[in-house]
Amino acid sequence: MASTSFSAPTVGFDLDMTLIDSRPGIRACYLALAERTGTYIDADLAVTRLGPPLAEELIHWFPADEVPAMADLYRSMYPAIAIGPTPALPGAREAVAAVRTAGGRAVVVTAKHEPNAKLHLEYLGIEPDAVVGDLWAEEKAVALREHGASVYVGDHLGDIRGARAADALAVAVATGPYDRDGLTAAGADVVLTDLTEFPDWLASYRPARA
Repeated sequence: MASTSFSAPTVGFDLDMTLIDSRPGIRACYLALAERTGTYIDADLAVTRLGPPLAEELIHWFPADEVPAMADLYRSMYPAIAIGPTPALPGAREAVAAVRTAGGRAVVVTAKHEPNAKLHLEYLGIEPDAVVGDLWAEEKAVALREHGASVYVGDHLGDIRGARAADALAVAVATGPYDRDGLTAAGADVVLTDLTEFPDWLASYRPARA
């Protein structure tokens, strides 16, 4: 007789615009960087393009040979400027808690600089089992595979690509730059309005996998 036992999944979560609304803090940090360097940065535009690595945004405002130094400066300024103004998105704490309550593991895999990602989570009281930073799109598959994640939750097309590369179920939330239709068209297996829907989805997903 086939076993009906179920092993709770390890679930990966993106950070920016999935677990946290990082726009206020990032906007403030870009404005501070602009003031510090005397370089114009359209911070309002920049926060509409969150997801890819920092260097991909900085190249719009600085010569290529200055981008590494500007990235280092931005990251050094970030803790004092960006952590406090950044709230958790609705359902974020509950989503991570739901995975752990079900007996699974929750792993945050993000393109954000790992020390700053950890600061956000600590400040907001969100407690995943592991945090891996500085990975984008298909690069995220390395950490997802290492931690045995069978589900990856994110808001960006790059997150869907990362899930696909890891052979994980791509769960998308429409809290970032793409709406439900765009996420579906990009190949998400499941699309949720936001993370408030995640605990119920996880509960229904488990029997289906049993």
